[in-house]
Amino acid sequence: MTCVSLIGMPGAGKSTLGVLLAKTLGYDFVDTDLLIQIKAQRTLPEIIANQGFMALRALEAEVIASLDRTHTVIATGGSAVYSENSMRHLQQLGTIVYLRSATDTLRQRIGNLQQRGVAVAATETLESIVAERTPLYERYGNVCVDTDQGSAITVAKLNEVLSPHLKPIPH
Repeated sequence: MTCVSLIGMPGAGKSTLGVLLAKTLGYDFVDTDLLIQIKAQRTLPEIIANQGFMALRALEAEVIASLDRTHTVIATGGSAVYSENSMRHLQQLGTIVYLRSATDTLRQRIGNLQQRGVAVAATETLESIVAERTPLYERYGNVCVDTDQGSAITVAKLNEVLSPHLKPIPH
């Protein structure tokens, strides 16, 4: 395995845990949400406000398809799982980890969905998004790790779960 891709709901800890995991593994770290913002020269909420949430999803799929990385932890946006091509590409890059959190934990971490830049219709609720996306996260994740306990415990669990899959970095 050369990359570890993190998928899951907004607020599950993909960016926070991704940085910590990358440090632990000695890997690079990439956050696809930041790559989208660089490409669009706008924040995620601005993209949604000006072009709609489907435009954000299309940009996300483009950015993920263009990734050509090794020894990298990739934090994806929560809606990456809607693109089968994106998920196939991430599978080719390495292991996909589904970071799972309870809905109450997500609610505390996310706050306002629209201010956060979540790629969903304005009428969606957190519960409806979780219900719609969970089967996709479960389908694409090679491994599932719960993230309700806190960063240090979760990174330790990630290392334990990933250790059979990791290849050392060639020097």
